[in-house]
Amino acid sequence: MSAHNPAVADFRSETYPKFSGKIQDTYIEGYVPSSLSAPHSSLQRTSTWLGMGLLMGTVPPAGILIWALGVMTEPAGLQSAQQHQTLLWIGIVATVIVGVVASFLIWYGRRYYRQYRAETGRRD
Repeated sequence: MSAHNPAVADFRSETYPKFSGKIQDTYIEGYVPSSLSAPHSSLQRTSTWLGMGLLMGTVPPAGILIWALGVMTEPAGLQSAQQHQTLLWIGIVATVIVGVVASFLIWYGRRYYRQYRAETGRRD
């Protein structure tokens, strides 16, 4: 073959293909990306980590709630009935507020993963 008559039918498009810019277009069929370096990874988002930390932070208010319920059913010590009610409401309110905020932050941190699943149609 001569240099003026290349064997490639369309040299420019085959040598310099146009890419869409989306990483999922380069994935092999059947590949399930789950690495930390994937651009849609939820583990790269601060909001996800804050949400998970706050979710673990629901344990102390839940402990206050359980303790208040326990002291109300089995009174012991010098606690008055008013303190039980106050601690019960503090436990309920704090557990609910921290749990809702944590759930929202985790949901918000996973927005790019939900977008990726919608674009690619993946179910995993």
